[in-house]
Amino acid sequence: MTKLGHSCVRLQKDDRTLVIDPGVLTPEGDALAGADAVLITHEHFDHYQAERLRQALTDDPRLTVYTCGAVAADLTDLGDRVRTVGDGDSLTIAGFDVAVAGQKHEVVHPDVPQVENIGFLIDGEVFHPGDAFTVLEAPTLLVPGQAPWMKAPEMIEYLRAVAPRRAFAVHDGLLNDFGLGLLDNQLKGESERQKAEFRRLKPGESVELIP
Repeated sequence: MTKLGHSCVRLQKDDRTLVIDPGVLTPEGDALAGADAVLITHEHFDHYQAERLRQALTDDPRLTVYTCGAVAADLTDLGDRVRTVGDGDSLTIAGFDVAVAGQKHEVVHPDVPQVENIGFLIDGEVFHPGDAFTVLEAPTLLVPGQAPWMKAPEMIEYLRAVAPRRAFAVHDGLLNDFGLGLLDNQLKGESERQKAEFRRLKPGESVELIP
């Protein structure tokens, strides 16, 4: 697994590749190059960039997208290359076993309705929750590290609720160096408490996910 920036990760197994949430905070470049499928958790700009996705689908006729209903409705012009999935679905995508969990984004503002948000559990190993604190059993959790809709104690509570063997912080693209340092310290403290591997992945950093 390689973190590509903010909340975007690239998962590779054998010769197959999934990309999750390539939004505007993910640097332009080869994020989608060679991908077999793209998974989008929800419609917000830091997770979903419509024109970038359309261009990638034009460039690669093999590429397919799996996402929630709201994003799929925004891409109806792409026909069956965009598949709608939802909470409770289990399917095989490009050789990966994918389970879908979650329904709503965390509350952003008391006057703003919650949008759809789904998370993806890949091969029973790594869970990307999008912008939600969906609790399920996952050895590896991609935990949101910072967002306008969350407080640091909520991140800690989520880590304790899921209690993964390892957790890698994503969703940190709005932080400066001071904020990233604070996040690193928070993860270190909780890692020591739970005796697990909790840390932040830097953009471009890769890790092996061995069950």
